[in-house]
Amino acid sequence: MPLFPKPYADLVQRLRVPIGILVVAGFGWFARPSAVSLLAGMPLAIAGLALRAWAAGHLRKNQSLTTSGPYAWVRNPLYIGTLIAVAGCLIAAAQPLLAAVTLAAFLLIYTPVVEQEEQHLRTLFPDYAAYALRVPQFLPRLPRVRPAQRFSFQLYQRNKEYKALLGFLWAYAFLVVKALI
Repeated sequence: MPLFPKPYADLVQRLRVPIGILVVAGFGWFARPSAVSLLAGMPLAIAGLALRAWAAGHLRKNQSLTTSGPYAWVRNPLYIGTLIAVAGCLIAAAQPLLAAVTLAAFLLIYTPVVEQEEQHLRTLFPDYAAYALRVPQFLPRLPRVRPAQRFSFQLYQRNKEYKALLGFLWAYAFLVVKALI
């Protein structure tokens, strides 16, 4: 049963990009990075991006139910990777208020989006219900059986995951410049 009513979920689905732009603008304005905070946040940002890349190299959107790679461990590795990468950037920004606002925005926007996506996947793939029983939504668990599908750089490119990498490189470059000023 969904946590959020459908009208709210539809609204945040449409507004998530403009809201994200506002959060990024606030991030840029309020961030107070230092060399220490930049170095402390970098491993998390890299780990989050690596998880997203791994997931994107397995994802065949709307073509088949993806159960390989990180999808064998958790149903939403792209969102978890994003959250980890954002956490790294927030540590680098060294502003606790930004972390609180960003976490609230993430929960209020992406929780209903995930609910809608899972409803779509249940409709699209009849075996999704069994997959959802085996694989946790957000807290990874080691799979019992490893699917044989391997990472595909072509899927990574087709899913345009390089855009996330470029976005986080831009954010980190901005923080470095802001720390130097």
